[in-house]
Amino acid sequence: MIAIIDYGVGNLFSLSRSLEYLGIESVITNDIAQLKAADQIILPGVGAFGDAIQKLREHQLEAPIKQLVEEGKPLMGICLGMQLLFEKSTEFGEHRGLGLLSGEIVSLKEALQAQNLSLKVPHIGWNELLVKKESVLLENFNKGEQVYYVHSFYATNCEDSLVATSEYGIEVPGLVQKDNVYGAQFHPEKSGTVGLQMLQAFSEVKG
Repeated sequence: MIAIIDYGVGNLFSLSRSLEYLGIESVITNDIAQLKAADQIILPGVGAFGDAIQKLREHQLEAPIKQLVEEGKPLMGICLGMQLLFEKSTEFGEHRGLGLLSGEIVSLKEALQAQNLSLKVPHIGWNELLVKKESVLLENFNKGEQVYYVHSFYATNCEDSLVATSEYGIEVPGLVQKDNVYGAQFHPEKSGTVGLQMLQAFSEVKG
């Protein structure tokens, strides 16, 4: 069973429907006992980093999540949920993240402007995923396949966990992994067959 963390941030319905389509049992919850009982945990998220991490802490979920990860529970962050896995973000001020992965979240708009690029932000749409190293989530992945993004900030200084990127004027980390911690900047639940295959693979990761 996969536990989808409900802390008031994230499109929980489309994610749970995707898992249901795959025949994967899931529960939407912020109950610590249910998180402990789950085989895997997904941390979704949309919106601003500061608001999201504050809500996660208001629900007293930060320490339990870290403890479960330390015990070996597989955790996957999606979109903003992936960003929360890192050490900090500079979105509307500086905010401390969960610190499960090394790196920081910075403005995509500012990075593009620094390169004199006028691409639209938020970055919305399909982009090819360029694999840098192996991951269990990519076992059925074929070169050239695309995934669906919606974001205005991105991860930097995350080389030790970087698995795959996409090009959007600059190199944007799309998939990260370190030990039992996984993160997708794109939305697997909106990325067609390739995204469903990743969710299926995650559901089979053992803690």
